[in-house]
Amino acid sequence: MEHIQLIATCPMGLEALVAREVRDLGYTDVSVENGKVAFRSDLLGICRANLWLRTADRIVIKMGEFPATTFDELFEGTKALAWPDWIPELGTFPVNGRSHKSQLSSVPACQGIVKKAVVEKMKMRYQTDWFPENGPRYVIEVTLLNDIATLTLDTTGWSLHKRGYRKQATEAPLKETMAAAMVLLSRWRPGRPLHDPFCGSGTIPIEAAMIGWNLAPGLRRSFDAEAWDALPKALWDQAREEAYDLVRDDEPLELVGSDIDREAIGVALANAKGAGLAKEISFYEAPVARWKPEGDYGVLITNPPYGERIGTSDEVERVIRQLGSVYSGLDTWSAFVLSPSKQFEHYFGRTADKKRKLFNGRIECALLQYLGPLPPRRRDETDSSE
Repeated sequence: MEHIQLIATCPMGLEALVAREVRDLGYTDVSVENGKVAFRSDLLGICRANLWLRTADRIVIKMGEFPATTFDELFEGTKALAWPDWIPELGTFPVNGRSHKSQLSSVPACQGIVKKAVVEKMKMRYQTDWFPENGPRYVIEVTLLNDIATLTLDTTGWSLHKRGYRKQATEAPLKETMAAAMVLLSRWRPGRPLHDPFCGSGTIPIEAAMIGWNLAPGLRRSFDAEAWDALPKALWDQAREEAYDLVRDDEPLELVGSDIDREAIGVALANAKGAGLAKEISFYEAPVARWKPEGDYGVLITNPPYGERIGTSDEVERVIRQLGSVYSGLDTWSAFVLSPSKQFEHYFGRTADKKRKLFNGRIECALLQYLGPLPPRRRDETDSSE
């Protein structure tokens, strides 16, 4: 299986970022569609993608794609695919489904047809009429869009945003994948201060620390495909060894999170400890009006209260105005703020240099980008470029 078609699924708006991450792993045959990034890989690529992709939701194998306007077409198209190459006789293979703008609109019926077709194909390989399904999980998904059926096999299990370090959460926490995306979309790098004055569970500074030290986000968790016969343990060991070799934990980090909620600070500290980064991030209790960032050429990255999820609209307006007031005195700082408020720039007191539409869960937001000056180039950077 040297040439496998993989798909990295992701929230709308992050496709280009996920594609960049995939290319950074060394995969060049990459295509982008709404909510997904497809790329050619080998078996080792399944391990690497799960360990390294910070902004994707999950990694699935594209088993096949074909027109399906009838249940017979869905059955025969599914049966023609190479399921036994992946799923062993004892494998557990539930079927999930989605349908949009397709004649086969009953998702439960489509799931049943796909399950039956996979069983029939498995019977041909294993010469048995019954499968106990008491082994490793191989989650199949059938997606119908405009009468085209796409069949995939999930390698990830729990969504990739579940890094394993966040044992506690505050109300309406920001997903780890979105926090990582905000950091990657900023121009932050180690050596520059990074502050989050609405840190909640501490996710943004924790993800920044992982990026700053080049820590693969999947190192502290397991994946469904680790139990698959088709993916030897040696490949997972190789991918993890590569990831540990690439850690840069000698980089100095200036990461700070603050929040008005004392309980949130406790949660953030516990999560940073769970990530092994408690000594690298400072957390303190304070309202945004008393936020006092230190240093030059810093980066503010934050996800303030929305009103739709936390707080009233008046409270949201007040904290945005306070944030804008503090930021107005930071001449060399950049700011990246995720907000659904159409009035954010008015309350903040400044028009964003750039805006990018993103979805925080189901809430349509904008990442408002205020681009301050870049820090002066260090002498070693200048010398190395000459």
